[in-house]
Amino acid sequence: MNLPNKLTVFRIILIPVFILVMVLPLSWGQVVWAGTTIPVTQLVAAIIFTVASLTDLADGKIARSQHLVTNFGKFADPLADKMLVMTAFIILVRMNAAPDWVVAIIMCRELAVTGLRLLIVENNGQVMAAAMPGKIKTTTQMIAIIFLLLNNVLFAAINVPFALIMLYICLFFVIYSGIDYFVQNRDVFSDGFK
Repeated sequence: MNLPNKLTVFRIILIPVFILVMVLPLSWGQVVWAGTTIPVTQLVAAIIFTVASLTDLADGKIARSQHLVTNFGKFADPLADKMLVMTAFIILVRMNAAPDWVVAIIMCRELAVTGLRLLIVENNGQVMAAAMPGKIKTTTQMIAIIFLLLNNVLFAAINVPFALIMLYICLFFVIYSGIDYFVQNRDVFSDGFK
């Protein structure tokens, strides 16, 4: 197993660790950081999520630069990303930290685009690469989740809802990139409209 695939597997392993930290009734106290009170469990979860997100960035760069792209990586990398993000969003909804309707739209888009990717691979054997709007969606999504877990640290003191701003920017790119993927690949559905 090459390094990018090991990083992907490591990211998948971090998901249940993240869940356990967030849902077990652990009482590790609180910390005050930049004037914001954060439960230690949320701080630990934010660190786990950040490390997992960084492995996502690293595995793709390494795989492409060292020509280590594998079928396992093509399958497991996007799956690990979706599992990590959906898990975090479900927990944030449970905490009342993220609006459920926003998370529902994000999840629907992720499922729809995943289905589209499968159709594209089946039709022409090509893996649909992420376009720039999709990359912006992913980046804003990760930032939003981290700051939601950290109770909007660094911005709470100046009363700027940075975490929610990032979440709504993410939502815009979720919708925009989802529509863009379907418009760019509409030929996949041509047999259904004959």
